[in-house]
Amino acid sequence: MGEIVSGERRLSSEALKDRAARAASGLASLGVRPGDLIAIYLRNDLPFFEASGAASLLGAYPTPVNWHYAPAEARYLFENSGARAIIIHADLLEGVREVLPKDTPVLVVATPPEIAQAYGIDAAPVPPGMTDWSVWLEGFAPYDGPAAAAPGTIIYTSGTTGNPKGVRRNPPTPEQAAVSAGMLARAFGFADWLDRPAEIVTVVTGPMYHSAPNAYGMIMAGLGARVILEARFDPEELLALIETHRVTHIHMVPIMFSRLLKLPDEVRSRYDLSSLRFVVHAAAPCPAPIKRAMIEWWGPVINEYYGATETGAVVFCSSEEWLAHPGTVGRAMPGADVRVIDSEGNSLPTGEVGEVVARTAGIADFTYHGDDAKRAASEKVGLIAPGDIGYLDSDGFLYLCDRAKDMIISGGANIYPAEIEAELHKMPGVADCGVFGIPDEEFGEAVCAVVQPSPGAELTEGEVRAFLRERMAGYKVPKRVDFHAELPREDSGKIFKRKLREPFWEGLDRRI
Repeated sequence: MGEIVSGERRLSSEALKDRAARAASGLASLGVRPGDLIAIYLRNDLPFFEASGAASLLGAYPTPVNWHYAPAEARYLFENSGARAIIIHADLLEGVREVLPKDTPVLVVATPPEIAQAYGIDAAPVPPGMTDWSVWLEGFAPYDGPAAAAPGTIIYTSGTTGNPKGVRRNPPTPEQAAVSAGMLARAFGFADWLDRPAEIVTVVTGPMYHSAPNAYGMIMAGLGARVILEARFDPEELLALIETHRVTHIHMVPIMFSRLLKLPDEVRSRYDLSSLRFVVHAAAPCPAPIKRAMIEWWGPVINEYYGATETGAVVFCSSEEWLAHPGTVGRAMPGADVRVIDSEGNSLPTGEVGEVVARTAGIADFTYHGDDAKRAASEKVGLIAPGDIGYLDSDGFLYLCDRAKDMIISGGANIYPAEIEAELHKMPGVADCGVFGIPDEEFGEAVCAVVQPSPGAELTEGEVRAFLRERMAGYKVPKRVDFHAELPREDSGKIFKRKLREPFWEGLDRRI
């Protein structure tokens, strides 16, 4: 029997179904109906699964909230989504109390010890006078109302170029659902385990307010796998979890690989990782040296897919395919149409860089919640543009250069920050970095690099620029180099590049 594990707590698949059904009855009593949205303002925790399951039983949309949001961002999501109920961790309550909608029920989850420890905070009980989620749902009988089609999750995508957009997908047809299930089975690595899902043991390493960890965690729990929740990613803790629980499957992002590889050799060799069968990564391009090192360490269990909240996974590659095509993010999966186009919408020849557009036969059409205009702008040549720049090789493998919104246009030249970041990662003394465009009166934009030095390293702007000047064209060398002891990060470890860029563009129309 499957279960979800968080610290010392366990929730069996049967108990999850019961608690989700009781919560569904409770939400229905609050007036939640099919098509409504439920805001889930939680870290990775057992109630995240309960609340998502409850919403789905009612035909409502579970809507995870990025709990890093500033109050203004949270207010926008609450108002834009029209959330009919909000489920929130106790320690997060104070930060958004002033922007909570007055007439929306708020259900509070006590912050458990393992999450408190991971974030260096005190375990937080439910404040007096607030509704305790766990006590509240236990007061209802399991939902036995009319069955409603589960509409899926509304994920609010990154707000790098404005307010975040809630991707609201239409219910799939049976044919679409079948195609989608097959593509997810391949991307998440459970295609060969459908007759024995209880043998799958996985760790949810990323925050479930992101679309990929959300889909991965919910699907694995739904299959009846054993799902371990890592409260906050820690590289050595992950190795220990793999050994202790004999983990078979993991979904990761490249920054996690980088942090794992920075562990001392004696730590990396301390743990038995032989149980691993399928590790998949996505969300950002993985530097080739990092990926090769992970394959050498963990073996040919490293897989990759590329997609977006709007498109689902569209390309995939195994370790063997990647080694034959270093740097690729994969080749189109069956049922996916992936192209690279120019500004006129024409498909570009092999090797030419342009905008990536894609669609799969398994994904139902979507809109952006409350913003049909943005939905129309996202479609090009009948396909969806996730906002990436890349090219296809002669074998049909896709390579990404950068995000379209991150591309720097300086004096008419297109500059891809990811290329500069990849070189900076090779420089001794550089722990991490972010490259982006800043205003420039003469060229429109100039290249700026923000570098996080390794502990004990002392770097200068001149040294960084000299290092890069030997490796790339002069116009790509940053005009400005800043140093930060710590870079702002999401919970997954990914850099909040917007927070680095915002101060330079404040009050200007170009972009943030």
